[in-house]
Amino acid sequence: LPLRMPRSFIQGCIIICINLPLYSQQVSAQRYKDRVFATVAISKNITYGYDLPDGTKAKYYLLDLYQPENDTCTSRPLILWIHGGGFKFGNKGSRGTPLWCRRFAERGYVCASVNYRLSKKNTLSDLGALINACSDAVEDIDKAIAFFKKNHALYKIDTTRIILAGNSAGGMTALQAAYGSNPAASAGTPAASAYLTYNPGHIAAVINFWGSMFDTSLLKNNNVPVVSVHGNKDRIVSAGKPDKGLYGSLIIHRYANVLHIPNSLKIYEGYAHELQKHFNPLWAGKAARKRWEEAGNFAADFLYKELFE
Repeated sequence: LPLRMPRSFIQGCIIICINLPLYSQQVSAQRYKDRVFATVAISKNITYGYDLPDGTKAKYYLLDLYQPENDTCTSRPLILWIHGGGFKFGNKGSRGTPLWCRRFAERGYVCASVNYRLSKKNTLSDLGALINACSDAVEDIDKAIAFFKKNHALYKIDTTRIILAGNSAGGMTALQAAYGSNPAASAGTPAASAYLTYNPGHIAAVINFWGSMFDTSLLKNNNVPVVSVHGNKDRIVSAGKPDKGLYGSLIIHRYANVLHIPNSLKIYEGYAHELQKHFNPLWAGKAARKRWEEAGNFAADFLYKELFE
């Protein structure tokens, strides 16, 4: 006669078989590479600076902080996320910035979405105004870096692993802050070159989403790893064609390879600025947001390989 198994034993085996893949995923999950935290705590409108003598309001010196909930780690890498908008528009809650902050916090990073001063001039058609606006943004990001270094114990920050990230103007600011702190001087304008320094914040890596540089020769100044994502149909910031004094992600990638700077590039064929089929600064659909998710995953894999393996 065949041996009859108790029903409770069979049910137990079924439960084990169902949960085994989930257990395997949990065991193999890697902090900073995979999303290992289910929830993220968000603290809004933290002040990192003060009003300037010219009357600039404190709203430009606010940030939102994203931290993994119930995290016991006491020394965590920090990503400062810098929004886009041509240095005229946008804020710390714009476009994909909150999405990327959440996703990287779920991986174990501390993320700060940072406001910075916006220009009153026509940065979209005046290169000089664009350079000056970027200079202001870099100064503000330097303030945010100094704020977190001063308060590293409070926010459990590893100050040797501060990463700058941004999309469009934010990517431009991140690159400039890492490779040359004074865009006006490094772009050859009359600003005093004596104030030109390189990577004063000791940035560990840069995430550049559809941004650019004013001068790719700045890449010679240090060896900060760079990961970039860009659409090949981008007509706001061209990926591969020098345009109006800007040099996009493909040009940065090629020159970084020549200089042996750790870098990686993902090009989206057929997509425009912000990885949209047709760029719309006011609205992005589910398909574009899915590509933003993919861009974040690509950047996370690069950072894990360069900073943690």
